[in-house]
Amino acid sequence: MRLPSRASQPSPLVFSAALFACFLLFLCGALPQARAQEGPLDKSLPKGTTVEEIIRHFAAKEKEFKEARDQYTYRQDVKVMTLDGNTPDGMYQQVFDVTFDDKGHRIKNVVFAPQNTLERIMMTEEDLDDIENRLPFVLTSDEIGAYDILYVGQQKQDELNTYVFDVAPKQIEGKKRYFQGRIWVDDHDFQIVETFGKTVPDIKKKKGQENLFPKFTTWREQIDGQYWFPTYTRAEDTLAFSMGDIKIREVIKYTNYKRFGSKSRITYEGQEVKKGTEQPAPDQKAPEPQKPQ
Repeated sequence: MRLPSRASQPSPLVFSAALFACFLLFLCGALPQARAQEGPLDKSLPKGTTVEEIIRHFAAKEKEFKEARDQYTYRQDVKVMTLDGNTPDGMYQQVFDVTFDDKGHRIKNVVFAPQNTLERIMMTEEDLDDIENRLPFVLTSDEIGAYDILYVGQQKQDELNTYVFDVAPKQIEGKKRYFQGRIWVDDHDFQIVETFGKTVPDIKKKKGQENLFPKFTTWREQIDGQYWFPTYTRAEDTLAFSMGDIKIREVIKYTNYKRFGSKSRITYEGQEVKKGTEQPAPDQKAPEPQKPQ
């Protein structure tokens, strides 16, 4: 399906999707077909625990995970395409490594960035910030007070048993950005294993400037036997600009997770000093080994 001729011309439109006026109506829409391995939704209350306890538990685990993830290096591959029907007609791509400098500060190194061929939309600061910080959504005990969290039920995700919650910001404050949608929380590790929704709010300024954002799904995998890391995000949505609809596809891959750490050794005159071994004073020489008689 082709886009309207007016929208097909290069324009200063910014990247995005229409804001959902009603949170519940948004969630009742069709979920991505990629989640074909979902079981039926069981709306009964959890047994042996309360919804409030589950929320407190997973928020604490998410905080622990967020702090741990800040100690990992990884590669992020971002692709954003406009589509004419199902055929890409423009693409933005950036591949970067999140690493640490020699002082332990987190840095981002771009390793691949071909020419941006997007013409019908343009990437904005909010897009790039969302891609880096909100598409791999984490809901910690520090942030949970800003959201309304509604228990939906329990659902099988492949081999996982999960608790399902609908999440929406209680209110929009200033220029802060939020997640709105649905999360699936593993009932064993109490971490988010899947996210479906969008970032809010959409931004509409004077003079017809629109900054809209697509619905997306982010999947996590257990990387180190302890934490569930985001590994894949996909969005395919039609953005309802006032000048015409634009269909986009977004694919983000997170790979090569490795825990950052450094090892130090104490040496004296080229020899490693074992822990607990007494070192000679700086103005003294180490005793020479005695020769056998």
